[in-house]
Parts: sequence; structure tokens; C-alpha cells
Amino acid sequence: MANFRSTLRAMVLGLGLVPLVAGAQSEADFSDIEPIELRLAHVVNEQDGFHIAAEKFKALVEERTDGAVSVEIFPNAQLGDERTLLESMQIGTVDMGVITNGPVANFVEEIAVFELPFLFPSREAAYQVLDGPVGQDLLDELERVNLKGLAYAERGFRNLTNSRGPVTEPSDLDGLKLRVMENPVYVDTFRELGANAVPMAWTEALTAMQQGTIDGQENPVNVIHSFELNETQTHMTLSRHTYAPAIFVMGMPVWSELPEPVQSVIEAAAQGAAEYERQVNEEMEAEQLAELKASGMEVVEDPDLEAFRAAVDPVYDEYSDRFGEYLSRIRKQLD
Repeated sequence: MANFRSTLRAMVLGLGLVPLVAGAQSEADFSDIEPIELRLAHVVNEQDGFHIAAEKFKALVEERTDGAVSVEIFPNAQLGDERTLLESMQIGTVDMGVITNGPVANFVEEIAVFELPFLFPSREAAYQVLDGPVGQDLLDELERVNLKGLAYAERGFRNLTNSRGPVTEPSDLDGLKLRVMENPVYVDTFRELGANAVPMAWTEALTAMQQGTIDGQENPVNVIHSFELNETQTHMTLSRHTYAPAIFVMGMPVWSELPEPVQSVIEAAAQGAAEYERQVNEEMEAEQLAELKASGMEVVEDPDLEAFRAAVDPVYDEYSDRFGEYLSRIRKQLD
């Protein structure tokens, strides 16, 4: 199978490899293992953080297995949208991917707890929960639907964009036709805020924005920048309404066939790549935001967040029982 080469390959290798945490991985002998090729897919372009994470993962795995395991990366939804990728992993036709948390919640509802509006006050608070017992327990839940959760990368704090006008308070969203992920928490959140929330796959959303059939969307700065949404979206609001993880996930049919030393490398490499991508996202956000402003995008930096938080209280009323233990554990950890 031909190897995929991206423009970020040299950059990722040049910045060095994140050390793997367990000595066993670096000491394992992979010379007797038959070559393994893994197909890793995602739905965004080669400038996006997901691709940076994928490239880092590839470099770590190939280095730590002495080339016994190779990783071929398929960006730009070449193998399908995120729901399709997850379904393909379940049956073993795609090996693994970097997938936004929202679509994963269609398979394990509890994992959507992370995306309740205004749950995390900072990146650091989110990392503390994701990398701790709550995060691991939710990754383990994926096994019941034939998926293997490996680590949390990030999509990041999400912000509003639209082509209609500035949004400073919830009333400015009235009637705004807004694309959201195919996830009930997002749909209910924006309906409470007064928007006409339209769930759709990202590939469809790009076309809908170009054609003007939707007014806006919500995503982190890195997505808004890498997909040049300023070309169709004239306004952004730094609402930071939701922190969205992304998950390195593999299909159990593939995972269960891997030798244990390879499994250990893959788990550690996923965590290392996830942490690397988080760092890159944070470092790049200020520069990306400045470029979007310079392009003419109007940015509301100080919306009335108290009004937004009050407006989404009914979302917590609706979902608290569903997420139950996980929500209470997160709140306790953040106190």
C-alpha cells in the first residue's frame, strides 16, 4: 500500500518525538513481528490540528516499532464522514481515526458530557478531567460498541461565526440558521439560545455556507482559520461556549488482533500525539485569530457570557440525569 506523504511530515519529525511513558515499549523487540499497516482517517485538511496529531502519531509509532508498524493517513474525508468512519472501524474496514467527540457520542451517549455548554473554564481544567479517571472510564465505554478509545486530542473551545451580523447576546441568535454537529447536546444548546440549529456533517456544512443555505456555524479558531471560513462568514463571536475533545479511536476488530507490545506502543503514541496537538493548537490560536481579523472578519471578543450561561440552564436540567455520575464526578474534580 502506498505511503501517504503530507507537507507536515517534515515539520512533525523535525520537532522531535514525544517520549513514550513506559519503558516496556522502547525495550520491546519488534523484529519478529510481521509488518502491520494501519489506515488512519480523519475528515479535515492537512493544515488542521487533526492532521498534525495524525502525523505525530505516525512518527511515534513507526519510530518505536522500528518500522514494523506503518501508518497511512487519509485526510479530507477520503474514507467518509465521521459517522461513516466510526461505523467502518466497528466492522474493520477502516483501522482507526481522529474523530471529533460529538459524533462519537452517537455511539456512546455518556461521552457527550464533556460538551455541555460552559462546563470547562479553561484548557487546563479540561485536560485534568480528560487525562484522569473520568476520561479513561469513558474511553473504556467505547469497547461496548466495538471501538477502542486511545486518547483525547482536541478540537478546542468552540466559537460562533455567521454571515448575518455581530452576536453579542443570545437574542442576536434569534432565527439564525446555524450548523451544529450531529449531536443532541449541540442541537438543544443552540435551540435554547434561539438559533435554528441544523445538524449536518461537516462536509455538507462547507457547501451550505458557500451556497448561503445556512447563516453560520460554530467551531474552534483553528478550524475557522484552516478552512478559510472568513470567505463566507463575516462575523465571529469568541463565545468559547463548549470545549470539544477529539478522540484517537480504533476499531476493536483491528485492536484485538494486534500483539500486546504493539498495543502498548499505540496507546502511548496516541497520548503523546494528543498532548502535542493540544500544545500546537494553543500556540497557533493567537496568530490565526489575528490573520482572520486582518482578512476583514469582525470579531466580538467580549460577548455577554453571563446571559449565554443563563440561557442554557435548561440543557443541564435535561441532561444531568442522563450523564449522572459522570457530570457529578467532573464537577467535583473541578471544584
